[in-house]
Amino acid sequence: MGRPGFDNDKYLELQSKNIKDRIAKFGGKLYLEFGGKLFDDYHASRVLPGFHPDSKIRMLHELRNDAEIVIVISANDIEKNKRRGDLGITYDVDCLRLIDAFRDFGLYVGSVCITHFAEQHAAVQFQKRLESLGMKVYRHYIIPEYPTNLSLIVSDDGYGKNDFIETERSLVVVTAPGPGSGKMATCLSQLYHEYKRGNRAGYAKFETFPIWNLPLKHPVNVAYEAATADLNDVNMIDPFHLEAYGETTVNYNRDVEIFPVLNAMLTEIAGKPVYRSPTDMGVNMAGFCIVDDAVVRAAANEEIIRRYYEAACAVKLGLGEQAVVNRIELLMNQLGLSVNDRRVVQAALAKAEATGDPACAMELADGSIITGKTSALLGASSALLINVLKRLAGLPDEMYLLSPAVIEPIQELKVNHMGNRNPRLHTDEVLIALSISGATNPMAKLALEQLPKLKDLEAHSSVILSSVDSQTFKKLGVHMTNEPRTETKKLYVR
Repeated sequence: MGRPGFDNDKYLELQSKNIKDRIAKFGGKLYLEFGGKLFDDYHASRVLPGFHPDSKIRMLHELRNDAEIVIVISANDIEKNKRRGDLGITYDVDCLRLIDAFRDFGLYVGSVCITHFAEQHAAVQFQKRLESLGMKVYRHYIIPEYPTNLSLIVSDDGYGKNDFIETERSLVVVTAPGPGSGKMATCLSQLYHEYKRGNRAGYAKFETFPIWNLPLKHPVNVAYEAATADLNDVNMIDPFHLEAYGETTVNYNRDVEIFPVLNAMLTEIAGKPVYRSPTDMGVNMAGFCIVDDAVVRAAANEEIIRRYYEAACAVKLGLGEQAVVNRIELLMNQLGLSVNDRRVVQAALAKAEATGDPACAMELADGSIITGKTSALLGASSALLINVLKRLAGLPDEMYLLSPAVIEPIQELKVNHMGNRNPRLHTDEVLIALSISGATNPMAKLALEQLPKLKDLEAHSSVILSSVDSQTFKKLGVHMTNEPRTETKKLYVR
């Protein structure tokens, strides 16, 4: 990893204090809507070098004695078997995963709330499953004319019909498997019931991006737009905050658009105005923890280009829309960015042109670039992996870490017994072969010991890698991008 641009320890300290202050402001009870990823926030760690992917869950761990978790899931998502794009699992399964993950961190999961409930069969069955596992489950219902009919929503026929979620602690973190689950409505419903019972409570929102106290066109905020280009999210100046305080802050369009309605609901529930702007609702302190703006800007620029390649490859594979690519290209133009600013791109393309076959390139921490080419034994990504490990281990380029005598039996197994047409070794097969060789070959063992040094390195392939190779690099922490072209014209490749 290069020079850090973000102070993670300061972030944990400031973030915990700010949440405690917000709890105190509302008399000792806060419903905190948690947006984004609580676990494995790799986007944040890429654009804010020094930010740990588990920072937010570690922050909650520091507040564990005061905090409990409510997981919100939409009955419609359960019924439709909606899946998380990054994990490939359905929302109901992810709900179970989240419960286990929170418990592993020592956090108390108080209950699950099923929103948009209308007696959907799958939702009823899921509730029974949760209850058989000892979880408390509550139901929230569809409110007609939501969110425009304020008099109905904030009444016994609106929020009043929802189950009141019994909570025990001062900080109630409301999270969900994905967007559109109903987190905000759950928080507001709880406030309605709390005030009906004569209890003081408040609402706040935790979103890491956009960072409200960075400029609108700061690369970190633009990188967020690139990451959410498929959702049509747009960063904008918070007009309510500017009018109220004369200060320029950044928010995103959905929060700005919903604020008048949300603020009216909060005012109706509490009996007085609560917030003057969407920015006021937030508790994010990440902007105060940037210690090297140049480092952060460079990292965010790299992320924007990576997002461009990700979107372009999705279009090539029939999994994305050209409009998303166009939006990211526009963002790149606004910052004066080109794919050529990513050094590994030109290196991979030059190697591919020189050899006439797919090639890959990786930039090491010292700025040197290593390439890998396609051969009869290894694919380009596997060759790159071998070459990089040799360089990091200080081994000569001409040394064979894996002799043909080791590789050829694996190829025979793949082609003659496993039905594969491509005999070349994938990256995972290379690592397994290296691991086996390491038992008798000290050089192979030395090369394997370099694997942790691959984390956060940049790499590029002249063609779209197989899912196996892509996952291997992802697990190793390599930031890999691909040209939006396939290696073969075949429609089905094994």
